[in-house]
Amino acid sequence: MSPTDVNGATAPSTPLSDSETSARNRLVIALLLVSAFVVILNETIMSVAIPHLMEDLGVTASAAQWLTSAFMLTMAVVIPITGYLLQRLNTRPVFILAMTLFSAGTLHSGIAPGFEVLLVGRIVQACGTAIMMPLLMTTVMNLVAPESRGRTMGNISIVISVAPALGPTIGGFILEHLEWRWMFYLVLPIAVASLALGAAKIQNVSTPTKAPLDVLSVILSALGFGGLVYGLSSLGGDASHGAGPSIFPAWLPVLVGIVGLGLFVARQFSLQKRDAALLDLRTFATPVFTVSVVMMAISMMAMFGSLILLPIYMQNVLGLDASQTGLLLLPGGLVMGLMAPFVGRLFDRFGPTVLIVPGTILVSVVLWTLTTVNQSTSVMFILALHVTLSVGLALMFTPLFTSSLGSLPRHLYSHGSAVIGTVQQVAGAAGIAVFVSLMTLRATDLIDSGVEVVPATSQGIQLAFLCGAIISLFAIVAAFFIRRPPSPPVGEPAFGH
Repeated sequence: MSPTDVNGATAPSTPLSDSETSARNRLVIALLLVSAFVVILNETIMSVAIPHLMEDLGVTASAAQWLTSAFMLTMAVVIPITGYLLQRLNTRPVFILAMTLFSAGTLHSGIAPGFEVLLVGRIVQACGTAIMMPLLMTTVMNLVAPESRGRTMGNISIVISVAPALGPTIGGFILEHLEWRWMFYLVLPIAVASLALGAAKIQNVSTPTKAPLDVLSVILSALGFGGLVYGLSSLGGDASHGAGPSIFPAWLPVLVGIVGLGLFVARQFSLQKRDAALLDLRTFATPVFTVSVVMMAISMMAMFGSLILLPIYMQNVLGLDASQTGLLLLPGGLVMGLMAPFVGRLFDRFGPTVLIVPGTILVSVVLWTLTTVNQSTSVMFILALHVTLSVGLALMFTPLFTSSLGSLPRHLYSHGSAVIGTVQQVAGAAGIAVFVSLMTLRATDLIDSGVEVVPATSQGIQLAFLCGAIISLFAIVAAFFIRRPPSPPVGEPAFGH
């Protein structure tokens, strides 16, 4: 009997041959990779546009910063719900939903007459982005054989690492030659083309199940993850842009987030007993997954913290302009992307330890070295450090993604993908907040005591990197506990349908 999915689509009654299945799977993954690259690029492309938007839209720095903060906030709120969506719906309708939201948000942002409309467009964009990444990772885990997952996850690492790194560079280039709206106009046709091609070519490659939606879990998830990202982003954003006092203290949303997260976790433990959890936390019963997620959080803190701090250092201490800064950060992103497929092949052959241990050591060495930078540091030395940091992160990302998800039983893939996506957003916001806040507090104290602005900023940056360097030591220890995922049990399909 032909299975019928929850969307009314009936699967073909004639089984596909191995070659047809392989061709179908490669096409689905390729389309998801291209689409994911486009949507992830937009997470950081606005970071260099703040001064232009302030002038053009007549808003303050703290308000303009929300075009990035609201994007991250929406991602953190929506991603936990994707575990439910990926269980309840099939591949094709979830893809169409994600790219339709992203395309609509891109169009909405491009034609926005004012700041409020532009902010709504960014939120709609983020909803599509939040769905796309867990869809990509879950689909890869379902379709790719365990012995080949490293190579495919290497391609995903390109998307996750290169797209955010390219965002500021592309945004800076557009702003130098065109108005800010072209950041959306140039992306829109690519997004629409991906939507049209995916709607025509992507086939359903999963088997939906009747999954309940717990509304209380959705509310607690929004309060918990949303409160954390909002609070942390506000801390970092206010510190970096010198915003005035807020209506309520910056720590209050963080406190709301912690309480909301605690209630959310308690609710999930209760719902798991009848397999009704919005985000199944039994993923953390697998030690390799838990350690991998902790290391991923540290890596994301280092990457996003560095991405926000290095441009501040280059411009405010070394005196470079925005375009020079973007070009100096570009090689690191490209190196990370070029390395990803090779790292994936090495993972398939040798496992995670020989990659993750050197990667964590490289990241730690760079962060410790960055604690010594000052106004006389060579630009080429900073370039070399950033490239080395990118090499270390590249050695970590692919093995961590593959080991974490590969260690889970098949029915938890969608929940594991949602956990990883949520951790990325919260850790990224935390990295930005911690690095920038420490820098600003230290620099402000020194300026108040009579130190000039440039050396004070330099010392503030040294303190921020010192915090990151200390955190990185924990990642080195954890790296020795990452193991290659075991093969699927006998009788459980490794991939495909």
